[in-house]
Amino acid sequence: MAIDQSEAATSAAPPTTTAQAPARSARNGAGWGKRMWSLPGVLLLILAWELVPRLSGSGSFPPLSAVLSELGEQMTTGRFWTYVVSTMRTWAIGLVVATVVGVGLGFLLGTFPRVERYTRSMVEFLRPIPSVALIPAVILLFGTKFESGVVLITYAAVWPMLLQTLFGLNDLDSVAKDTASSYRFSRWGYMRHVQWPSLMPPLFTGVRLAASIALVLAITGEMVIGTVGLGQGITVAQTSGATSTVYALVLVSGLMGLAVNQLARVAEKRLLWWHPMIRNAAKEN
Repeated sequence: MAIDQSEAATSAAPPTTTAQAPARSARNGAGWGKRMWSLPGVLLLILAWELVPRLSGSGSFPPLSAVLSELGEQMTTGRFWTYVVSTMRTWAIGLVVATVVGVGLGFLLGTFPRVERYTRSMVEFLRPIPSVALIPAVILLFGTKFESGVVLITYAAVWPMLLQTLFGLNDLDSVAKDTASSYRFSRWGYMRHVQWPSLMPPLFTGVRLAASIALVLAITGEMVIGTVGLGQGITVAQTSGATSTVYALVLVSGLMGLAVNQLARVAEKRLLWWHPMIRNAAKEN
């Protein structure tokens, strides 16, 4: 009789794996559906970029086919890859420094309210200053080396990290804070089990914003300062009248920005799969 009851209970149990499979396939289908809806916009942009220059006859705006042909030729040269590697190096170093400094300052100001109160006016004064306004001083200090771009990136990208860290620390769950206080967590235990889990989504949002800002500043600094990179290549091509090369390098810059944003989103979903915010977003998508 016991065996019959266990068999009946087993047969009555819901098939979790088979029930979850249709849900996953449905979410994947919805994701593909959203991607398909964005495809006509991309095709329309490609078509417009190809037809408008041909119909207008403007020599300063080459069609997409000419730009892609020039990009293919540029990719066979060592100078092109030197530009790409130099830009990515400056971008990566600046982003890492800005992340470390921004998160560190955010923890300092968020953990000690008195420090935040004393430095609030200084932060509000420095934050609106555009990074490009610092270019003359940066050139005097570092010349045309890539460190100049790192300084510009750090100054511009540190603010999203700082503000997102403060936002995450000020938005901690009150129940989690009361529980940690009841169990008398140490400073390290409170940081590890309460602050960091709540900080992760805001920090990844800050990283995405800082990554885009860092790429913009890396290329802008190369254009203005003359540091080796895509920005310098765009300036050289523009002064020599190589219009197709200018647009080819601009296209590469845009694709790099798109790739950086997508990689940040993938990393956020993979690393924060356990967070309720990421799970709810996955269900909606």
